[in-house]
Amino acid sequence: MPATHFSSAVPLRNGRFPNHPFRSRRFVDLYFCSGHAVRSLVVVALACVFFQAGVRAEEPAFLLPPQHVGPPGAEHASTNRGFQGIPSLAVAPAGRLWANWYAGVTPGEDQNNYVVVSTSGDDGETWTETLIIDPDGPGPVRAFDPELWLAPDGRLFVFWAQAQGHEGSVAGVWCVTTDQPDSATPTWSEPRRLTDGIMMCKPIALADGRWVLPASTWRKTDDSARMIVSDDRGKTWNLQGACNVPAADRQFDEHMLIERRDGSLWMLARTNYGIGESVSTDGGKSWPELRPTQIAHPSARFFITRLESGKLLLVKHGPLTEKTGRSHLTAYLSEDDGATWRGGLLLDERSGVSYPDGQQAPDGRIRIIYDFSRTGARQILLATFTEADVLAGRAVTDAVRLRQQVSQASGGEAKPKP
Repeated sequence: MPATHFSSAVPLRNGRFPNHPFRSRRFVDLYFCSGHAVRSLVVVALACVFFQAGVRAEEPAFLLPPQHVGPPGAEHASTNRGFQGIPSLAVAPAGRLWANWYAGVTPGEDQNNYVVVSTSGDDGETWTETLIIDPDGPGPVRAFDPELWLAPDGRLFVFWAQAQGHEGSVAGVWCVTTDQPDSATPTWSEPRRLTDGIMMCKPIALADGRWVLPASTWRKTDDSARMIVSDDRGKTWNLQGACNVPAADRQFDEHMLIERRDGSLWMLARTNYGIGESVSTDGGKSWPELRPTQIAHPSARFFITRLESGKLLLVKHGPLTEKTGRSHLTAYLSEDDGATWRGGLLLDERSGVSYPDGQQAPDGRIRIIYDFSRTGARQILLATFTEADVLAGRAVTDAVRLRQQVSQASGGEAKPKP
């Protein structure tokens, strides 16, 4: 289907979305449930009530496309947010910056959550929120844990998770795309569901041309840290393999993948103790059970990527060998595929900074986005620097710019009193 400007956005009435064509379609063919959109047994059990061949089954609300994919409404204003955080960032070929995160009128991660997409054409000086992805207003479905990715073919992908509640076993990864990432007002494709689970870390493209999504059905399922691959530039996605996180160590997997120079795949994942790792030597088909790394870290998201120089960039909390809380976001470099790390550029020392994500720009500058105080200051912030700054452990180039504001929210509903 050719890309068209899609928006299922409709006005709110009395604080709620009116009837929507997807909402009124309460039944779906059994084919939908058993074949394409739902693959895990957990979701099939929730999505399908089997009777006889040809009989239709009721479809859970979280499997339906979001009702609003379009410009922000008054209810989505940054002055009407009790919560915002968990950002991602992408840089278009000509330098336009894109950011997304999720927000809500209530001060928490709940059924009111929706995804915000914002862009800057002036090197981050000013930002405009251009797209909102909101499943159904006040719920019960939430859109959360978004991610941005500039694919090798030049398309910009906006990913998000959609579910009722917080469990990855009953969630799904959705996306919209555009082939106009350097436009302030690009045309977006229609939303589609790609796979089960939640994906809140960067996809990667492998040397053999496959694209990889690190999607997870975290906490309640074995083999939750999954490798979902496409060999047709994102048209179809299939499970390649998965890593099991020991039950006692499980948290929100939030795993990331690195293709090493020897062709092996290195997985790093969030655990109760910090960061675990696993290495696949058969292209991701099999993974040893996750085990602890030597990298000290709290139970929180980190960020790792390969730079154009071939070095690995790691952004984490605190020193490499000292476990801190969610503070002291610091950048390190490795020249030996993660065996050792050098440098240490402090990006933000405050308690309450978290969830780094980013990309190296075409001009070589490194852009890292993160959040600060999701229900307090409610800030989305940007750090810019170079490899030289990381290795020196301080600003040695004019590129360094820290705590650049992308968004600050206010308003919304107050926290309930105890």
